[in-house]
Amino acid sequence: MQEISQGKISKMPLLEVKDLQMYFSTKEGPVHAVDSISFSLEKGEVIGLAGESGSGKTSIAITLLGLLPANGKIIGGNVLVENKDITKLSEAELSKEIRWKRISLVSQGAMNSLNPVFRVGDQIKESILAHESMDKSRAEDIVKHLLVEVGIPVDRYNSFPHELSGGMKQRSIIAMALALDPEIVIADEPTTALDVIVQAQILVLLRNLQKSKNMAMILITHDLSLVAEMCNKVAIIYAGQIVEYGPASRIFHNPKHPYTIGLIKAFPNIEGKRTRLLSISGSPPDLIHPPQGCRFAPRCPYATAKCTSEMPLLESAEPNHDARCWYASEMHL
Repeated sequence: MQEISQGKISKMPLLEVKDLQMYFSTKEGPVHAVDSISFSLEKGEVIGLAGESGSGKTSIAITLLGLLPANGKIIGGNVLVENKDITKLSEAELSKEIRWKRISLVSQGAMNSLNPVFRVGDQIKESILAHESMDKSRAEDIVKHLLVEVGIPVDRYNSFPHELSGGMKQRSIIAMALALDPEIVIADEPTTALDVIVQAQILVLLRNLQKSKNMAMILITHDLSLVAEMCNKVAIIYAGQIVEYGPASRIFHNPKHPYTIGLIKAFPNIEGKRTRLLSISGSPPDLIHPPQGCRFAPRCPYATAKCTSEMPLLESAEPNHDARCWYASEMHL
């Protein structure tokens, strides 16, 4: 979509997240799970959200879709889909206008998302009929086409989930996510619990579907090699915040945040020189009582007194490359 501003035509992002904050209420206090997150996504673009388990990646996904538990609440910020703020929509409006139709989710542990007592094809068909007005035979035809598209034989339409392999269950979930032809797909750890061979097949499938349909995708993962292979942009997530953001090639070749550097050095590179893998010492902070300054400071080998007392902003370290570090200009692999 384009908008005209002061006589110029500018391209509007398909998705724009601005200062998004979501906290979980607990007896001990609010958990700062998503804290001032901002990023944008163009049509056909893939952004990777990468970081350790518990860093807030899945919390970002469920916040974008409004799929929050009872103790989750959006505290501030905006989620704009072609300039429409979907955080202002009611649950009914989100369900009717946004979820599955414009943004869909391949959730973590998706293989357990299928109802064991209903046939797989019927489950996908019901997801279509819940959002679109069409006769059942038309919906069934769409499902059969989708099954073939994701690599499942049509005769598996009437199979129950327990009759499918793990890879086929995952393909079924991907078919369900694509059923309403969404513009954005959020893939949250899409290969969890699959063996290595099936993981590779699912990733090739996702990449081919994304390219053929020119979909935008948010890929959530802790696997940096996957991010490097599939993503145009990367947001490195730590303790509910983006600590580094920019083009994938630039971040992996010239990281500007100590956490990103630590992640890269902890990951094996079969093409580079043989080096000892390094681990990041310590543990992520308590997000009920986050550190006063930089949230990574207690684990950072470069931390100074300034780091432990003042929170750095996510600022430009170089053109189109942002980092949340007081010493970003000095950082390198």
